Amino acid sequence: MNTVAIIQARLGSNRLPMKSLLCLRGRALIDWVVQRVCSAQTLDRVVVACPQTPRDAVLAAHLRRQGIEVVEGSEIDVLDRFLVAARSVNADRIVRVCADNPFIWGEAIDRLVRFYEAGSHDYCYNHIPRENLWPDGLGAEILSRELLEDMGRRATEPSQREHCLNYIWDNRAQFDIATFDPEEEWLRRPDVKLDIDTADDFCRLAQLPVDVHDDAKAIIAAVNAACNRAE
Repeated sequence: MNTVAIIQARLGSNRLPMKSLLCLRGRALIDWVVQRVCSAQTLDRVVVACPQTPRDAVLAAHLRRQGIEVVEGSEIDVLDRFLVAARSVNADRIVRVCADNPFIWGEAIDRLVRFYEAGSHDYCYNHIPRENLWPDGLGAEILSRELLEDMGRRATEPSQREHCLNYIWDNRAQFDIATFDPEEEWLRRPDVKLDIDTADDFCRLAQLPVDVHDDAKAIIAAVNAACNRAE
């Protein structure tokens, strides 16, 4: 089975334009994401799926200079962009990663892949605290190429094309969706938000004294220390 992480990235975010190239403690945000995803042991390949636009050509060039594999596709039809990326690398299983999760943890990806492998679920996730106790922004989502291809044929609503896995949630009764809790008590923190949607999110996370090599325990400790200082 060829397990591929596809990182969804663009520079045209409405709430925080150009965020993938914002400098977070000396590195571009996208560099944090790519490096930390590449630390996962269960992945065979890592690809960044970018829109094919003049603006996003800057992002694609930045990544290619570092030897990162980039696949370009539709800016609006993100589901089709994911399909193009999955087909280009002949992925059997796709791990979807959002480029606004700079603290994504390779071990969280590995736990997700193993959880998926151990069951017979259609779709599994641990990137958001929805029916689980994970922090927001440490994990990912996983599904089969077969399901992604089926969604490509069935998804017709604009929201299901722009948000590429919305079709699953819109039709959740048709799918076996599963998640799980972290093993460690200190990691059971659904109150912690580690993704970057706005300028305030970026400023908050940019002040944490963390390094790109830090594991989840160090990151949660930094968050706890920041909260204690705020009090």
